[in-house]
Amino acid sequence: MSNADPIKVFLVDDHEVVRAGYRRLLEATPGISVIAEAADGESAYQDFFEHQPDVLIMDLSMPGIGGLEASRRILTRDKGARILVFSVYENEVFLSRALDMGVLGYISKRSASQVMIEAVRKVAAGEVYVGQEMMPHLVKARTLTEADSLSQLTPREFEIFLLLADSKTVNQVSELLNLSPKTVGHHCTSIKNKLDVTDIAGLTRLAIRLGLMSP
Repeated sequence: MSNADPIKVFLVDDHEVVRAGYRRLLEATPGISVIAEAADGESAYQDFFEHQPDVLIMDLSMPGIGGLEASRRILTRDKGARILVFSVYENEVFLSRALDMGVLGYISKRSASQVMIEAVRKVAAGEVYVGQEMMPHLVKARTLTEADSLSQLTPREFEIFLLLADSKTVNQVSELLNLSPKTVGHHCTSIKNKLDVTDIAGLTRLAIRLGLMSP
C-alpha cells in the first residue's frame, strides 16, 4: 500500500444503522475508503478473501459464529490479516482472547469517532492499537483468577462456550460451526469439566458474571 492509496476498510456489524454511521465517518476521512460491509461472521469470513481489505473492522456480538470465531478463521488462513475489533464489550476476557489470536486492534463502541480513525490508521500500518478505555482491562486481564479458568479453553471451546451460554442447543452449535453433534457434545463435556460447571445454566451464569453477555 503506497502513501497515495486509500486504506481499504471492510466493515462488519449486524446493525445496519451502526454500519451506516461508521461508513459515513470513514468515507468522510481523507485516505480511507470503505470497500465492503457484512452483517455476520460467516459473511465476513467468506467475503474477506474476495475483497482483501487493508483493515477489517469487526463487531464481536453478532448472530451465528460471532466476530471472535470469524476472526480466528480468517487469521488461521491469513496470518497477515489486519483486524480491528470494535465492541460494546469492554472486557478483559474478550480483549485478551482477541489479542492472543492475533487481532491487532480493540476499541469500545463508546469511543470518540476520532479514536476509530486513529485505530484504523495504526492497524493498517500493522501496529497494535488498544483504545484508552480498554487499558484498565488490559492490566486486569493478567490478574483475574476466575477468567483464568477460561484461559484453559481452546479457541474452539471458548466459541462453543459462548454459544451454549447464549442458549444455543448442541444441534444448533453443530450447524453453526460445521461440526458433528457428537464432537460438540465432547467439547461441551470438556468445557464443563475445565470450568467446574455442571450444567448449561451454570455456563450462562458464568458468562454473565464475567461480562461476556448481557443478563
